[in-house]
Amino acid sequence: MDSESQVVHRFTVPPSAAGQRLDRWLTDQFEEESRSAIQRWIAGGLVTVDGLRAGKAGLPLEAEAEIKVAAPPAPVASSLRPEDISLDIIFENDDLLVIDKPAGLVVHPGPGHATGTLANAVLHHCPQLEGIGGEKRPGIVHRLDKGTSGVIVVAKNDAAMRFLQEQFAGRTVYKEYLALLEGRVEPPRGRIDAPIGRHPTRRQRMAVLPARAGLEDTSQPTASAREAVTEYECLQVYEDQSSGQTARFSLVRAVLLTGRTHQVRVHFGWRKHPVAGDTEYGYKRRRLSLTRPFLHAHKLGIRLPGEAEQRVFESPLPTELQRILDRLGE
Repeated sequence: MDSESQVVHRFTVPPSAAGQRLDRWLTDQFEEESRSAIQRWIAGGLVTVDGLRAGKAGLPLEAEAEIKVAAPPAPVASSLRPEDISLDIIFENDDLLVIDKPAGLVVHPGPGHATGTLANAVLHHCPQLEGIGGEKRPGIVHRLDKGTSGVIVVAKNDAAMRFLQEQFAGRTVYKEYLALLEGRVEPPRGRIDAPIGRHPTRRQRMAVLPARAGLEDTSQPTASAREAVTEYECLQVYEDQSSGQTARFSLVRAVLLTGRTHQVRVHFGWRKHPVAGDTEYGYKRRRLSLTRPFLHAHKLGIRLPGEAEQRVFESPLPTELQRILDRLGE
């Protein structure tokens, strides 16, 4: 973000606020912003405490600490236009949409994808969504990569947006993926606890990086890593001999306890078992006639506004991916 478009706010922590969480205290100072928005500012490096970047939203404050917040500008009117793009809707009520996103559909506009996105389609389906969530992401609470299919939820009003965002920020959302990985995964059940951050030289990619907790020295050029945890279970091991040599693949169920960009792809690529068909974090040549990464957001468990119990929404494996498994299982 251009520093000229930011407004820097300066605060001195009063003795009465000592011990309070950084994000909670800042939410009181910015009454127009939600706590989840403040947490995003902190995660994005927009908040410093005594000249050091605040790496944790829950950092306890000390009396007389100097806090600077480079607040992003208020969102301007979006140029996003409704587009009549078919949506596979799993569930809909007055507060939200649950959509089965196909692979190849970008979630929101960005470089190279100004139109033809899920956001364009959602705005056509629900014109009242314009302005919900700001910028060019009407109602978009979370995202899936372009090549990833499966369950995604979209808020239809500001209250629902905040309600859903708080669940993602609080890590109470159940996120289960199905992925076909290169090789035989050992052990067949496990937990990957490895921090993820922006790749220090290839800025479009993410990578497992050394963690830096608490405050970070803003003079350091390397990106900070954030906690990332994936639990997995191997469901089936397949052998493919179509190339004349035996190649093994593992179908796994991956449950994300955090929500980092490209988390499944980065974690398993780091473990030397990249997602089949993923040419960014895996092999450059796709096998099994895949035209996309074999990665599917299979289940999403989340509370709906006004409901006490979590609902679980499910998307079956897309036909093109099921065919791959059927052929491997012959």
